[in-house]
Amino acid sequence: MILVAFAISGIDIARAQNAVDKLQPLVELSAHRLALAEQVAFAKWDSHTSVEDPSREAQVIMSAVKESKSRGLDGTFVSKFFAAQIEANKAVQYSLLANWYRTGRAPNHASINLANTIRPELDQLQRALIAELADTATIRAGTTCHTDLAKAAGKYMSSYKGDRRCLHAIALDRALAAACTALKTRE
Repeated sequence: MILVAFAISGIDIARAQNAVDKLQPLVELSAHRLALAEQVAFAKWDSHTSVEDPSREAQVIMSAVKESKSRGLDGTFVSKFFAAQIEANKAVQYSLLANWYRTGRAPNHASINLANTIRPELDQLQRALIAELADTATIRAGTTCHTDLAKAAGKYMSSYKGDRRCLHAIALDRALAAACTALKTRE
């Protein structure tokens, strides 16, 4: 009897680890999208423009919803997921810009063209995120999704080095907050 319980426990642990591993690409793509927030912040610092860009945000979300339909994803879910991605990105931008305003300058950086350089990369990441959302739909619909996703994000952040580690961890958690489609339960 104990041997059977131990075997079942081992299967559950292996299944959970498998889910964490399968969610890793989604986490890494989201983290990569967040890494671009610094470049966006530099561009906005240089151009003296606002972090808020409601028309661009709406355009990104509409594009994602449209693109996701061919992958069989629910448009409302995709809208919420990309809204969370955008909010997390803005949180990083606001934090960086506030630090730069406090010190009176941004770190040295090359001029960044938001429209020609960063947005095409964000568009490419959007397509990759949609593909990962489709590929992980079953895992994300599972009752352990929140736990598995938190573990996958933790695994990613454990390898992250830098003075803004806490900011990126918070932003990554925010970016992934809408990724699970199952009702949140205590696991």
